[in-house]
Amino acid sequence: MTQKSITIKTSLDARQAAFFVQTAGKYESDIYVSIAEKKINAKSIMGTIALNMQSGQTAVITAEGKDENAAVEELAAVLS
Repeated sequence: MTQKSITIKTSLDARQAAFFVQTAGKYESDIYVSIAEKKINAKSIMGTIALNMQSGQTAVITAEGKDENAAVEELAAVLS
């Protein structure tokens, strides 16, 4: 399992949330994002929108699978 904590640089609107989900969808690993007490599947557009990622929040990206390292690094780059 790979995990990375990052500070979100820019709030995600619907278009950016869709790009985030598309990026997560490129990977076979199970990928989750959590902020405070909320945890969502990064491949779910509804979950990503519901998480309401805002600038300045700390998000934890967790992935488990054969391409977990690449998934976490790319998604962290999308959020920062």
